[in-house]
Amino acid sequence: MSLFLATALEAARAADVIVRAHYRKGFAVRIKADATPVTEVDEAAEAAVKAVLMQAFPNHGFYGEEGGSQNADAEYLWLVDPIDGTKAFVRGYPMFSTQIALMHKGELIVGVSSAPCFLGDGSSGVGVGETYYAVKGEGAFQLTAEGPVRLAVSTVDSLPQATLSLGNLAKLAASPSWPRLGALIPQLHRIRGYADFLHYHLLASGRVDAVVETNVNILDIAALVVIVREAGGSFTQLDGAPITLATTSVLASNGTLQSSFQQAIAYN
Repeated sequence: MSLFLATALEAARAADVIVRAHYRKGFAVRIKADATPVTEVDEAAEAAVKAVLMQAFPNHGFYGEEGGSQNADAEYLWLVDPIDGTKAFVRGYPMFSTQIALMHKGELIVGVSSAPCFLGDGSSGVGVGETYYAVKGEGAFQLTAEGPVRLAVSTVDSLPQATLSLGNLAKLAASPSWPRLGALIPQLHRIRGYADFLHYHLLASGRVDAVVETNVNILDIAALVVIVREAGGSFTQLDGAPITLATTSVLASNGTLQSSFQQAIAYN
């Protein structure tokens, strides 16, 4: 295991401890300038992640959802969303995750997606958690008690067989592509709306075949880009453009279906 990955997993575990300790308990919530919520748990989790990463790699850059960027022009830049899905966390349902990615000279090379409260409720009301990770060129894996399990996207190769998961679509709904998405939906096998980390985990493990969403930022998806690609899938902006720090939309798929979805939606 590379030092980069080992450190990212250690940082995710540090965040997990904080998040699990506060899930479904009292914590302060305030509304940011962009009208999205942030909690004291988001801030504490990000601080814990940053402490682990910066101790191991003091010359690396850091860009966090809550604290902003530091040394952002560095050769290596860590991208962190301590709780992606804060609204879910606040409402007490487990579809949220800690996202940690490493970018090297503009290319995403490491991704860790840790959903610490997912996968069923135990006696404490907190799930056992689900962690996916990937390193560029080395495959994507689920971390389990029995060891890593390799992930692979589906082999579905036609729209009538495909399951599509939709996320936040506010920008898409205001675009000329909205009726094209509506025309596409009856051609598909199934439509779902898993959102946040969950539909990307399902895509990387072959349980859905494509994901479309707008109104995202790079911190929401950076780790998931590496995981989906290393599981054999494709991950671009909705118009087919590459993923960058300025990305706001997503078309991700098992790869085989990428061009079909892109042509059908024709996002602009």
